[in-house]
Amino acid sequence: MAESRCQVTLFCVHLYSRSTGSGVPVVLLHAFPLSSAMWLAQREGLAGSCRVITPDLRGFGGSLLDDEPPSMDAMADDVAGLLDSEGIERAVIGGQSMGGYVTMAFCRRHPERVLGVILADTRASADPEAVRANRERIAAETADNGTGILVTEVLPGLLGPTTKERRGMVFGRVRGLVQAAPRGAVAWASRAMAGRPDSFDTLRALSVPALVIVGEEDDLTPPADAEAMAEAVPAATLTVIEKAGHLSAVEQPEAFNAAVAEFVGRLKE
Repeated sequence: MAESRCQVTLFCVHLYSRSTGSGVPVVLLHAFPLSSAMWLAQREGLAGSCRVITPDLRGFGGSLLDDEPPSMDAMADDVAGLLDSEGIERAVIGGQSMGGYVTMAFCRRHPERVLGVILADTRASADPEAVRANRERIAAETADNGTGILVTEVLPGLLGPTTKERRGMVFGRVRGLVQAAPRGAVAWASRAMAGRPDSFDTLRALSVPALVIVGEEDDLTPPADAEAMAEAVPAATLTVIEKAGHLSAVEQPEAFNAAVAEFVGRLKE
């Protein structure tokens, strides 16, 4: 099925998105420091189950970065603007890693527009001070010297040991996506993630179903974080994907897509 493409302007922010399929709209928000290119297998594999919409978050891929202070709220409002432009009142909102942080911010700011929630390889707790300091260090290093630090320090944690040992093409693809990240977007998003609040109250207040996904080999946001989120949501399903790390959607796309398709199918009932 051919993809459609659109560009959205909201407060001088341009969100570029790719979409495919029809039916229930499912917005998938990408991980840091990637782009919507990471969702290729989802656009292809889920097109028969739903309408898959995959925007580039501000500054990444084909989207521009403006001078607003870094925040998850700004990213969430961009997604609301994308829905407006597409004429979509309510959608399933989901994301992986950083995309999950944006999803929780969206639920906080635009709860009336949420049909369901997908949280993949992410966490609801705020960063402790040491992690915030490290994000600031990466932001400063990237702004000053480019994105080389992402390959040496960020890339290794994105993929599980099974992928590193057995899926050379996947590792190479993710490495390329990391290297393509614009330095300005990396610095902005790093600081936005560092400043995000705890979102457990947001999850407890959800009135829609949620799907929580985690890679069995995810060391950055391990299964314990996923379990805590699933326990907080009144109506949640937890799926653990075997032999996948932090980028479960890229490492094991068939298992990821199956979980999403089943979740969306239940929403239709």
